[in-house]
Amino acid sequence: MRITVAHTLELAWQAIAANKLRSLLTSLGIIFGVGSVISMLSVGRGAEQEVLEQMKLLGANNIIVKPLVEQAEGKVEEDETKKSDKKRYSPGLTLADAYSIKAAIPQVEEISPELIQELTIVRNGLKRTSKVIGVDRPYFELSDFKIAKGEMFTALQVDRAAPVCVIGNGVRAKFFAREDAIGKQIKCGNVWLTVVGVLEERKITDENMKHLGIRNYNMDIYTPITTGLLKFRNRALITKAMINKAASQDNNGMGEMVSAETDDEKLREMKNYHQLDKLTIRVASSEQIASISEIVTRMLERRHNRVVDFEVTIPELLLQQEQRTKTIFNIVLGAIASISLLVGGIGIMNIMLASVMERTREIGVRRAIGARQKDIIYQFLGEAVALCLAGGVVGIIFGLSLSLVIEKFTNIQTIVTPISVVISFGVSVVVGLIFGIVPARRAALQDPIEALRYE
Repeated sequence: MRITVAHTLELAWQAIAANKLRSLLTSLGIIFGVGSVISMLSVGRGAEQEVLEQMKLLGANNIIVKPLVEQAEGKVEEDETKKSDKKRYSPGLTLADAYSIKAAIPQVEEISPELIQELTIVRNGLKRTSKVIGVDRPYFELSDFKIAKGEMFTALQVDRAAPVCVIGNGVRAKFFAREDAIGKQIKCGNVWLTVVGVLEERKITDENMKHLGIRNYNMDIYTPITTGLLKFRNRALITKAMINKAASQDNNGMGEMVSAETDDEKLREMKNYHQLDKLTIRVASSEQIASISEIVTRMLERRHNRVVDFEVTIPELLLQQEQRTKTIFNIVLGAIASISLLVGGIGIMNIMLASVMERTREIGVRRAIGARQKDIIYQFLGEAVALCLAGGVVGIIFGLSLSLVIEKFTNIQTIVTPISVVISFGVSVVVGLIFGIVPARRAALQDPIEALRYE
């Protein structure tokens, strides 16, 4: 009697159905293993996607230069060195720094200065505070912003410091909910700006804003950097007398406690002698980022008279390091989850060995009526694979459910990909084949006569 594939599968499912509880307990290792692998891979994929989104927010191949208002220089042991440091003068981070970096370093593709000011926005009786950002034209490309309607301000408008602006989608929804914003005016502080463009909505999570230290771009208003410096505030015009006055007021106290925080903010702003709040530099190749950042640092040190009142950061390298850390962590979690599959396979082998002992007489009868050793191997191997298939299907459902639970209760993004499901399911089948071979061979190699005599 030769056993066909269909008959083998039928016998396997009959054996499983005859021992439902034992089959379920045997498959638990496979179920938890497959489920754990799928959920861990989904966490890893979610982490990778999160880092990619963060890179998109910060821009690829970018170097960020930010000013330091309160410096830590001069804290050395020798008093003479401290005194000499205090006498050093730095013009701060200026627009001239940006132009000199662009002119001196050929590998720099674009550079975008930023001037950030928080102002009161008013229009048609609506009022709220928002950030007015003075930027140059390359800013929108470096930050991967898209214009939804209208256009960005022109080079001529930048040169002439025209009172124009591009608004975020949130500002449009707030102040221009029922009308076209293009060509309309909005009051920022004491200056009326004409809207020439509206940005596409940018989805930013609170976690990304907190983790990356970025703003809600949808509520920002963008104006030419020259307009921001001419019509709003140019800190390069702050004199030493103003700074000394602010410092003396800070030393003498604030006055009433009610206005202490407001006074602190005003004093910090008065002490801020930097013309710009940020410089974004895009390098042609990511391989050159580290070397270019070093050149930028040395160049700014010379321009600032050796006063380190700025910091240079490389978001891409920081995010890549974070991604490597997350990848290592997820590999460890995946390896731990895969142990469940190994344990499940060992459990299946043990149960199948016990099943061979229990069904010795059945094996003898099948051999006596014409079944070959190969047919016996296929029969018991089929049962092992069927157990793993059943465990794999249930494990996939468990893994999908576990991924949803992780995302809902831990706020960790999870993304289940088809390849992770295929890999987990394929591994479960392979486990059944590997750990089912030994019991199947032991069953096939039994002496039919001795098997018939077995009680």
